[in-house]
Amino acid sequence: MGEAIFVGGGGEGYGTPQQLLLRLGNRHGLIAGATGTGKTVTLQVLAEALSREGVPVVLADVKGDLAGMAVAGNPAGKLAPAFAKRAATIGMQSLDYAACPVTFWDVFGQQGHPVRATVTEMGPLLLARLMQLSDVQEGVLNIAFRLSDEEGLPLLDLKDLQALLVFIGQNAAEIGLRYGNVDKSSVGAIQRALLVLENQGATAFFGEPALDLMDLMRVDPDGRGRVNILAADRLMQSPQLYATVLLWLLSELFEQLPEVGDPDRPKLVFFFDEAHLLFDDAPKALVAKVEQVARLIRSKGVGVYFCTQNPADVPDDILGQLGNRVQHALRAFTPKDQQDLKRAAQTYRPNPRFAVEDAIREVGIGEAVTSFLQAKGEPGMVERTLIRPPASQIGAIDPGTRAAVIAASPVRGKYETALDRESAFEKLQARAGAASEAAAAVTTGAESFNAARRYTGGTLGGAKPVAGAAPAPKPAARRSDSLGEAFAKSFVRQLGSAASREIIRGVMGGLFRAR
Repeated sequence: MGEAIFVGGGGEGYGTPQQLLLRLGNRHGLIAGATGTGKTVTLQVLAEALSREGVPVVLADVKGDLAGMAVAGNPAGKLAPAFAKRAATIGMQSLDYAACPVTFWDVFGQQGHPVRATVTEMGPLLLARLMQLSDVQEGVLNIAFRLSDEEGLPLLDLKDLQALLVFIGQNAAEIGLRYGNVDKSSVGAIQRALLVLENQGATAFFGEPALDLMDLMRVDPDGRGRVNILAADRLMQSPQLYATVLLWLLSELFEQLPEVGDPDRPKLVFFFDEAHLLFDDAPKALVAKVEQVARLIRSKGVGVYFCTQNPADVPDDILGQLGNRVQHALRAFTPKDQQDLKRAAQTYRPNPRFAVEDAIREVGIGEAVTSFLQAKGEPGMVERTLIRPPASQIGAIDPGTRAAVIAASPVRGKYETALDRESAFEKLQARAGAASEAAAAVTTGAESFNAARRYTGGTLGGAKPVAGAAPAPKPAARRSDSLGEAFAKSFVRQLGSAASREIIRGVMGGLFRAR
């Protein structure tokens, strides 16, 4: 194990060799550049090197190219001569082709082990972002989560949330008295948003068994960290779902991992490809959440590397926390592009040997302008760098190879079978069934009571009602202070007569007090 990983170097006209200090790998980073300039290969090179040093990695495979990390590069392939020349130029003694220990994951369970989370784990903030809810609708969603906690109604999958929303809509008045106004139109809007999620395939993501984050932090017996590749080619067809899944992973890591300070190497490095999707039209609360995670998760030993086309895609407060940077070429065809290019150049520590703005515009494929944190944590002087060749295969793999890697995975069989234990949907169904049975029993009792009255001439026991006597007082209605009572009242309102209403109130109150 070393203290740094070699990223690249250069020959004539290039700067000193560039390396990422492992003890500063949790200070986050940025990989940026226009399409086709080599961002994906740079990500692959960094992930390979971190894995060799015993650091587990999580990354999303947006185009299917990164799956090749599971296979060793081909020394007789068409890129081999160029790679050999690049290795010699930057001072690499040898280029040893090797595969990485890869675990494939897939939200849809088709190209890897299924990735699942419960609705409760996702939480109202991320779920509201995923469904693009308004502030009022998000408020109703927060009420649903609060009811779930207080009434013991676990929200595990989408049908649990749908059932709870139906209940909230039916009992909006009673629930509104406790938690604030519940607008039925907002409930309807959330239900429609859930239908959209179902159509996008999100049903497969919500449920159990939920992902155990420790399975993302595995280190093989030979000391190499596992490279966790999330298949995202299909997931990218729903950009909001893609961004939310990755942000959920980050948030869960932040919530669950203990504080470790500054370890000698990261516990995990997380690469967020197509990072602009996280921030496009994001509400302030969500951006603040990302900023908080980026600022504090490093003390838990996790490094986050944002990969995007333009540094301007990342908010300034987050961009300022990204100390390790690889900037591939930016194109400046429009006035805005030129402004972004100038802004990107200004974020680097200048090098007197060249103009940073010109270098960012001129570097070719596989070249970059780089700056890595130095021994005392200060930014390194910007350098033009030739990125080292990867040791694993560049590009996609065939389905048979993928299947073999999945079959040999250390988590094989752990997540493949979905669970459906008792949760909000089943519990609300059971309550509805119990209430229906009680209502039927009361209706039968009321019919018998009325028949007896008719048989005895208007009163039970044959006694005539006394003229002028005051009617018997009705039992006082109890204060509604539980979900069960509110649920009972919704059934009461469906009964036709006043007499039935009085009888059912007592029966329902007893039923739900015994819950």
